[in-house]
Amino acid sequence: MSEAQPPTDPADDPEVVELATRVFDMARRGDTAALTAYLDAGVPVNLTNDKGDTLLMLAAYHGHAAAVAALCERGADVDRLNDRGQSPLAGAVFKGEDAVVDVLVDHGADPRAGTPSALEAARMFNKEHHLRRFGEQGPAAP
Repeated sequence: MSEAQPPTDPADDPEVVELATRVFDMARRGDTAALTAYLDAGVPVNLTNDKGDTLLMLAAYHGHAAAVAALCERGADVDRLNDRGQSPLAGAVFKGEDAVVDVLVDHGADPRAGTPSALEAARMFNKEHHLRRFGEQGPAAP
């Protein structure tokens, strides 16, 4: 009888999947201390789930500015789009997470990235303070 071989693809390893699930949950909850401990221990900062959402996307969408800052400081790609073409910045604008928007812009996020972009979302929802932050002048387009 031969021993079972470990999966060759980490995505097929139940322990890896369980760890990734835990880390994604930390990003959703904004558990910055635990999340940064895992990142500092080697979890990839741009880890994505089955929908293409990064840890940054989840933390941004759920309004966790401290977690977003920690991810950015560790090199997260602020403009990485998910499988639906959405950026973390557009998600934060859509959700009205002003502190997250500020962190992302401070770390170089492009308000024109994605579909709809953060700029388009700000116009759509008449968020003039974001339009000003993005360097746009005048009132939001109808």
